[in-house]
Amino acid sequence: MPVPLGKLVLFTSVMASGGCTLVYYLIQKSFSRASYYQLALEQLQSRPEALEALGTPLNIHYLQLTDKYNFVDIADAQLKIPVSGSKSEGHLYVSSSRDAPFKRWHLQEVFLELKDGQQIPVFKCRGENGDEVKKE
Repeated sequence: MPVPLGKLVLFTSVMASGGCTLVYYLIQKSFSRASYYQLALEQLQSRPEALEALGTPLNIHYLQLTDKYNFVDIADAQLKIPVSGSKSEGHLYVSSSRDAPFKRWHLQEVFLELKDGQQIPVFKCRGENGDEVKKE
């Protein structure tokens, strides 16, 4: 018994949109588990000035995958992580790199930009090897 064309199109549309939603979710999860993402959040949580400006509780939101600032390749990662708290909201800008594929990621710079334009430095790397670090 043939399936009417309308039902076939509807079924195909539902399956395709569900598949796209699942892929989008899985990409979000893979970003949030990456070490460059986790290192940046650790730095944010260790900065009382940034936490005070945002307010508690601190909420980390999903990346906007369509934002052109978010970029990851083999050696460099650049993210704009949406964050909010009870007092304000903004974005955590992260720049990270590594020497070669499958090597450890090193943060280069992390800063918080609040919605009012205020920028709060969170982390800046000093030195060539990425080991010497400075909290601004």
